[in-house]
Amino acid sequence: MDLLRNRRKQAASTEPSIEPSLDVTSLPSISGSMSPPEPWEEVDISSTDYARRRRELMEMMADLRSMGADALIALPSVVVIGGQSAGKSSLVEAVSGINVPRDSGTCTRCPMECNMSSHAKSWSCTITLRIGFDSNGLDLQKPTNARFGPTITDRSEFEVWLRRAQAAILNPNVASSTFHAKTVEELKNIKNTLKFSRNVVCVSIEDPDATDLSFYDLPGLIQNEEPEAVALVKNLAEHYIEKKNTIILTTIPMSDDMENQQSMSLARAADPNGKRTIGVLTKPDTLGTGAINQRRKWVEIIEGRSEEHTLKHGFYCVRLPDDSERAQRLSRAESQRRAAEYFDTTSPWKDVTERHRFGIPGFVSDISRLLIQLIEETLPCLREDVDTLLAKCTKDFDELPPPLENDPQIEVLGRVNTFCDDFKSFVNGSHEDKSLAQRNRALYAIFKRNIRGTAPDFRPFNNPEDYVPLDDTEGNMTLTERDPGVKAMGIYDISRVIQEAIGWELPNNVPYQAKANLITQFTKLWVVPSERCLTGVNNVLDQVVDTLISTHFGRFKVLEEYFGNLIRIQVGICKTRAQDAVKTALDLETIPHYTQNTHYLQTLREKWLAHYKTVRSRPVLYMAPEAPSRLAPEDNCDDIPPPFKEYENPVSLTSPNKKGVKYDSFGTSKPKEMPEFKETPKAKALRALAEAGYAGLQVSDLARLLPPDSFEEELVVMADVRAYFHVAYKRIIDHIPFMIEHALHHTLAKQLSQSLLTSLLTDAASGPNFSERMKELVSEDASIAQRRLMLSTRKERLLNIRRRLMTFSNST
Repeated sequence: MDLLRNRRKQAASTEPSIEPSLDVTSLPSISGSMSPPEPWEEVDISSTDYARRRRELMEMMADLRSMGADALIALPSVVVIGGQSAGKSSLVEAVSGINVPRDSGTCTRCPMECNMSSHAKSWSCTITLRIGFDSNGLDLQKPTNARFGPTITDRSEFEVWLRRAQAAILNPNVASSTFHAKTVEELKNIKNTLKFSRNVVCVSIEDPDATDLSFYDLPGLIQNEEPEAVALVKNLAEHYIEKKNTIILTTIPMSDDMENQQSMSLARAADPNGKRTIGVLTKPDTLGTGAINQRRKWVEIIEGRSEEHTLKHGFYCVRLPDDSERAQRLSRAESQRRAAEYFDTTSPWKDVTERHRFGIPGFVSDISRLLIQLIEETLPCLREDVDTLLAKCTKDFDELPPPLENDPQIEVLGRVNTFCDDFKSFVNGSHEDKSLAQRNRALYAIFKRNIRGTAPDFRPFNNPEDYVPLDDTEGNMTLTERDPGVKAMGIYDISRVIQEAIGWELPNNVPYQAKANLITQFTKLWVVPSERCLTGVNNVLDQVVDTLISTHFGRFKVLEEYFGNLIRIQVGICKTRAQDAVKTALDLETIPHYTQNTHYLQTLREKWLAHYKTVRSRPVLYMAPEAPSRLAPEDNCDDIPPPFKEYENPVSLTSPNKKGVKYDSFGTSKPKEMPEFKETPKAKALRALAEAGYAGLQVSDLARLLPPDSFEEELVVMADVRAYFHVAYKRIIDHIPFMIEHALHHTLAKQLSQSLLTSLLTDAASGPNFSERMKELVSEDASIAQRRLMLSTRKERLLNIRRRLMTFSNST
């Protein structure tokens, strides 16, 4: 006992200093920060401020875990991992002073949380089941903590109660009280529903001989099981040790090479730099006296001299009771005395300087202090993390629609009226969202351009393909987008159309049918652009309606589906009416070909006729760049001057006060004599006609003086048809958009409200209960209600966690 007392005294006097740091990776190593030893007899550590604060910290961590905080924030913790036969269960027993189940194969099939407290006069233990996951391993909204069985005061009864608690965890569909009276044999024969579980058996131990400590004992890593079970246990270990505030205790049997230990591989993956991993070497007494190299290798690892295996907090070596010693039910003190005697008398362990690296007392004392220091350092970060999560949770909760408070009937009718009002404002263009009006205006502009592209392409020459298109009377515009159905037509083409239309007309009379046939050639091309325009407008309407349906009814899926169907039916009806209206508008342009805008028609006819005559008299000026020079005799004109730019000759003005001083046409004096511009032939002709009494003529009027053309009738037909196209074009580009707007949008906006309300009342009246039907329509979507409940529960958990953290902060 003196030997054990001396070792306890040494462990208690080597308390590390607590320095500010961010997390476990920045904590000072235990071996390098020892404070000066103090006599064991002079210090009652359980009564010091450090002991009080340690107790409070451990209680706070236990409270936070019971609240489910470890699923939300990374709580500081100690996790024990190891493979089968690595001595993990014996280590847990030696640290906690309790006996855990031992059977062949895997015994631990769910995590065990062990909370040890030394602030009691006698030994006792309570077991709690913490259920945070369903049978499929999915997180529950709120974990539950259920007390399992009575308070245990006899250590010998603990093992069977732990077996019972684990059986209750593995059979979640069976009442936990069913297992309270089960014997060990009955428990062994139970066919569990689950092979493993993530739910936790929480063990709280009050032991005056213990050291304040909290740790998780995970199921041992397995190899010879079903692949699913192997992966589940591995994933469970990875889940616990990946958190940056977790101290990893990995048990390593010295009877095997460290490279073969899966627990070390998992620890390296989670903690590559070894800053929060501590190795616990077990079974040193299995190394025979002849295993000199193995012992030397392990000594190097323990002393931190191994380059291959370096951890910031190093390795500890423990000798744990073997089967025969466990059968003797040795006390904790006796087991620790025998281990101390072994390390102090056995080579090479007795020669290692750092004696606190051997045995359970020094190991537990160091781990306890390291955990307390880690908790101290992470408290500010924990509070910040909780505040961040709480702010996000509150924001997400506030973004959800509030629960329905209005009467269902008022809610339904109010949403219908609001929808109809919003749609009317979209149609009228008074809504802040102008997308419907603006996108339709763009479609109508495209429609206008497409209709303009159907203009007849008349070229008054024998070979029209050799000449440029004549798209306006001034020669300033050429269409860039011409309808593919428009073909260039020359003099002979028009003559053929006239000949084919001749019936019993008198001589020198051009058949009206010839002009009607030519007009039909371009009006029939208006069908495709009109249908394309209507399709585009329909698509825009569908998008606007879908958006409004989602906005006004989307909160209630039943209501959205119900009114969405009714609205789309009305939209379909109006689309059909709009299609009929567009067809009617196009039919109006077929027969008769009529206009009362005769002045505009006559003006255009004269312009086009003069233009065609002028062009025909000067064919060279209008030849296409790539056209061959093959003018027909009637297309040729020897006296045609080369292309030129015409300017009106400035009028010479002589000032009555300054004789001989000339001014230009803007009245600016010319100090020097300027060469006079020569009058163009056209200018001379206009001046001569004006002197002859024919004043007010323009250049375009000169075409009337040209000698009669042998194709005069054809030119007149071209001019008549082209003039009528412009009259009809200006009419149709307004008529079609108006028909669409009124037959589709305005009709829909006008009748939608009445139609929806009538359908609603008819549907509700046909059912047994009107109010129940209204409730059904505004029944909240299950996913929204579930999310609201989830966020509400999460918010409550975070508030409780924050309150617990703040309570500790205020108390200190």
